[in-house]
Amino acid sequence: MKLIVHKIRLLDQSLATRFEDWVINTDYPTCPKLPSVVGFSVQRADPGLDFDYYEVITVTSQNEFEKDMATKGFMALVEMFSEMAEVVEEIAGTRLGDGYRRE
Repeated sequence: MKLIVHKIRLLDQSLATRFEDWVINTDYPTCPKLPSVVGFSVQRADPGLDFDYYEVITVTSQNEFEKDMATKGFMALVEMFSEMAEVVEEIAGTRLGDGYRRE
């Protein structure tokens, strides 16, 4: 599994409520339509950092994710996202083993 972390900065702090609503009601519901995405969450960053949110994306592979990124559905997400925020840093890597998650 490939993990991608994006640090996100709002274009304007007044967009916070709109951005969070969009994540919950548009971004999350689109994930099942992207076959490479097996996990996705957005977190509000602690105050005082140089970014406002960060998202963690777990994908089956970089190649498969790139195919999903070329779809109309994904491009529509990028367009809406770009009206509110920008990715200021990307960190990517491969998880060691299965990791741990309490269910």
